[in-house]
Amino acid sequence: MPAHRISRKAAQFTESVIREMTRLAAKHDAVNLAQGFPNFPAPAALKDAACRAVQADVNQYAITWGSARLRHAVADKYARQYGFEVDPEREITVACGATECMIASLLATVDPGERVLILEPFYENYGPDAIISGADPVFSRLRAGAGWAVDWEGIERSLRDTAKGRIKALILNSPHNPSGKVFTAGEMERFAELAREYDFYVLTDEIYEHIVYDGHRHHLIAALEGMRERTITISGLSKTFSVTGWRIGYILAPPDVSNAIRKMHDFLTVGAAAPLQEAAAEALRWDDAYYTKLAADYLARRDFLCPALEQLGFKTYLPSGAYYVMTDVSELTDEDDVAFVRHLIEHCGVAAVPGSSFYHRPEDGRRYVRFAFCKTREVLEEAVHRLGKLHRG
Repeated sequence: MPAHRISRKAAQFTESVIREMTRLAAKHDAVNLAQGFPNFPAPAALKDAACRAVQADVNQYAITWGSARLRHAVADKYARQYGFEVDPEREITVACGATECMIASLLATVDPGERVLILEPFYENYGPDAIISGADPVFSRLRAGAGWAVDWEGIERSLRDTAKGRIKALILNSPHNPSGKVFTAGEMERFAELAREYDFYVLTDEIYEHIVYDGHRHHLIAALEGMRERTITISGLSKTFSVTGWRIGYILAPPDVSNAIRKMHDFLTVGAAAPLQEAAAEALRWDDAYYTKLAADYLARRDFLCPALEQLGFKTYLPSGAYYVMTDVSELTDEDDVAFVRHLIEHCGVAAVPGSSFYHRPEDGRRYVRFAFCKTREVLEEAVHRLGKLHRG
């Protein structure tokens, strides 16, 4: 097809590198530590709830912005866990996973010619999301050698530079994919101060909110002074309940913003799967012991994989949350990250993600590779064994 037949937006980004690595893993029968989906069963009680909903014929459209039962369960969860009161009728929207939550929120709040600030390394959808919404992405680097420290001076320079349009929104992901950084209470307060001073939205992706380690806590920026009216909070079931294929996400936003988001969501997907929403409503009412065990199980996986990678020559950046580890491979290879990952897949039988896919300038991520540890201990052990081929030849 001639190049002029596609949109300028579509020409500005590639297909997902993460999903491409999954396809290569399948082709070469490699252990998939690339894409962040668990290889173990979802909770039986959750699956049973979904089956009951299907058998009860909850199989037609739910209310476009989410079933009342699920929206009330989301509101109860935030009140119970964070002391944050939200109106389930006017301030909560259910969408098809956190992915649709983000693009619907950007489409609802950002106009062409405005800019979206993205911290890098970043989950690869954020840049294309900004472009699809007609905005221009602006990037600020987290410093790997300093615990993924925020470049506050650089962010303020970007906020003051309005020659190319004002920054309308910041995408803030905590716990952070791919680095595993959990932003501190102090960092969240600083972001809030900047949002109030420069009048921008914070779109906060909190899909890993319950996967935190080493005494770290997830902090809800929407609860800070002056932030309720300028924060769009995104989370969902995928990571917490090991159902990445269900695509049940939800958005908390002020009523006027929720109204705009609901319109975008309606014309993007109409609505999320009705029976799965009913099951989700049950899961969100489970005791907090579920979340404690979830974090403990992932901590055990982290504490197995990271030292094993270090012994193999990968420099690891120990994650404080989420279920990924970024590694520096410069001591292992002279190849760039893409070539090295392909070598891992084709010769070692282990798939990872090249670090360049998390940076807007690929050269900035060339020495990094990300591994996902949302797998069983047996799969992680097999991956470590296979990676030993790097030294066995």
